[in-house]
Amino acid sequence: MPSKETFDELKLRTKKIIGVLQKEYPSAQTALTHNNPLELLVATILSAQCTDERVNKVTPQLFKQYKTVKQFAEANVAELEGIIKSTGFYRAKAKSIINCCKVLVENYGGNIPKDINEMIKLPGVGRKTANVVLGGAFGITSGIVVDTHVKRLSERLGFSPQSNPEKIEVDLMEIVPQKYWIDFGNYLIWHGRKTCQARKPKCLDCSINGYCFSKLKIIK
Repeated sequence: MPSKETFDELKLRTKKIIGVLQKEYPSAQTALTHNNPLELLVATILSAQCTDERVNKVTPQLFKQYKTVKQFAEANVAELEGIIKSTGFYRAKAKSIINCCKVLVENYGGNIPKDINEMIKLPGVGRKTANVVLGGAFGITSGIVVDTHVKRLSERLGFSPQSNPEKIEVDLMEIVPQKYWIDFGNYLIWHGRKTCQARKPKCLDCSINGYCFSKLKIIK
């Protein structure tokens, strides 16, 4: 029967995985096309339960129509819904974008706060969105992005037994050095798309196969 993995062993295995993924995805970053923090914020809100590819097809027209926080805050909701409809849940997303930008105008002078505790106060913004924007736009290591890919790989790789994204993030922050927090989320996202896919993971082609919890069958 395999032995239980200690916390130090888990940290060491995680470090080795980071080393491999760092070489495989040297320029890993968010796939959401953006030119500034506002565009990244809006695109991330739109990406909820939607692919980045679909969001990137919508945002060129969206960002041509609305260029500032004030313009988004004053947007005609029906018009905004029409542009973003293909991303799904468009009514809720339009409401979140408009209300978020209203709060930015009223409470933050139209600027996006660079503090996660302030960001998660914004309508439509949770820890995932805040981490994407703070890390991708400002290089601030506020936490680790946990999306569906990161959640799936965290379970398969034995990083966390949790199912709640915020609890998974806490577990990840304990084993991943802070200097890698931004890149680590991107590594797992890219690896999840390319290799460790949901339905048919390409285990034989996986660069971290030798460090995989699923393969090692370590009992926690």
